[in-house]
Amino acid sequence: MHKKTAIGIGCLIASLMIGLSIASAAEKINTDPKQKLPDPDGKPADMTKPVKVFILMGQSNMLGFGSIGSLQSYIQKGKYPHLVDDAGKWTERKDVRNVRVMNFKDYENNWLTGGTGFKRFGPELQFGYIMGHVLDEPVLILKSCIGNRSLGWDLLPPGSKQFEFEGRIYAGYKESPLSWVKGTTPKPIGWYAGKQYDDDTASAKQVLKNLAKYYPGYKDQGYEVAGFVFWQGHKDQNAAHASRYEFNLVNFIKSLRKDFNAPNAKFAIATIAFGGMGMTGNTLKVAEAQLAVSGEKGKYPEFKGNVKSFDARPFWRGGGAHYGGNAETYMEVGNGLGWAMAEMLKNKK
Repeated sequence: MHKKTAIGIGCLIASLMIGLSIASAAEKINTDPKQKLPDPDGKPADMTKPVKVFILMGQSNMLGFGSIGSLQSYIQKGKYPHLVDDAGKWTERKDVRNVRVMNFKDYENNWLTGGTGFKRFGPELQFGYIMGHVLDEPVLILKSCIGNRSLGWDLLPPGSKQFEFEGRIYAGYKESPLSWVKGTTPKPIGWYAGKQYDDDTASAKQVLKNLAKYYPGYKDQGYEVAGFVFWQGHKDQNAAHASRYEFNLVNFIKSLRKDFNAPNAKFAIATIAFGGMGMTGNTLKVAEAQLAVSGEKGKYPEFKGNVKSFDARPFWRGGGAHYGGNAETYMEVGNGLGWAMAEMLKNKK
């Protein structure tokens, strides 16, 4: 056999082995959303591997208004059994760190569990259990948000330009106030478009700069911002912001990837759900905008395989702005976001 031929065959075999290895790794991620999550094994993560970071943003419902009392009643009915052990005590994921910051202050820093002592929770609970189940690396759930914030004003991403709507000019990034009559001189207030975007991203970056403080056992092995998760929309139900929501959301996705130097980070979005499938008006406009950016819709080819929207409307259980604290709504939104993220991670090349 000629030397070049032997080398060529060797390279081919090596390529096939690498391909099989990648395929096997991908097949380990079961993304069936109907599967039953196992109880966590209580083992810590392999701290030789970089930390997989998921940054959660939004407004009050992402912040978390799911009632623990409501959750316990669902558990008693047989739902979400992975959250408690055979003795009825809360389970804990020792491989998933749950951190919540708000305007540069720490509010949570614990292993993920339903039994932290807080009376409320958000979609991070189920989302984090799913990430811990499908990933071998240490996982950091990093939630940085505050309530009562709009994408069209408080969370407006960098580079956003002002726009006109029904005779008023609406502020672009770093401009103030929210809006003013066309042709008049705006009078700035003590807030500007994008201020919350700046604060939330800066708060998250502060955590990433001090990972040893937030992730016990961290050994400077590095981290990867693997994904962003967004659940928001209540504050954008006015006509002006609803008309601009899709445009702003596309910029929001691109800006976050740029700001965190994470061009390949996956992006999972849950729709607004108020009114369920009977949603109308500007609320429906917001939901449709959130669904439109999903990569499989084809409208944004660059988002194919890396942006997925989860329709949360079927899990509306009534109750007003915070879904009445209904635990099932928050758990199922976390479930949808988690499996959407897992599917994108599975398809990562």
